[in-house]
Amino acid sequence: MNHWTEDSDDQDPEQTLVRPYTITHGRTTSARDDLTLITVIATVPWPAEQPVTRGLQPEHRLILQQCSRPVALAEVAAGLNLPVAITKILIADLIELGGVTARPPLAIAVGAGPDMNLLQAVRDGLLRL
Repeated sequence: MNHWTEDSDDQDPEQTLVRPYTITHGRTTSARDDLTLITVIATVPWPAEQPVTRGLQPEHRLILQQCSRPVALAEVAAGLNLPVAITKILIADLIELGGVTARPPLAIAVGAGPDMNLLQAVRDGLLRL
């Protein structure tokens, strides 16, 4: 499902850029510079009486669902069918609200070499974009 264009070939090309701009409320860059393609995003358990989803964009909710298990940021962007820059902005929103956490992949965080399976998954996610 494409979240920012309709499945119509006769749509005005200028309209295809309006949706991401709307999703981010006009923001074009993330306030966080630590989010990379291989940053691992995971949903934080949230008390039922205080749902983190109140007032969020549908894309924010999709990120929360998608990150119920740790997922690389590139995979999140591919799953949303949105540009990585837009996805970074949405994830930064959720980090600020306490809905998700972001961390480097464990192998990199502890000083070991990169996980080739993770790098392959990131590459595959980027190819789907």
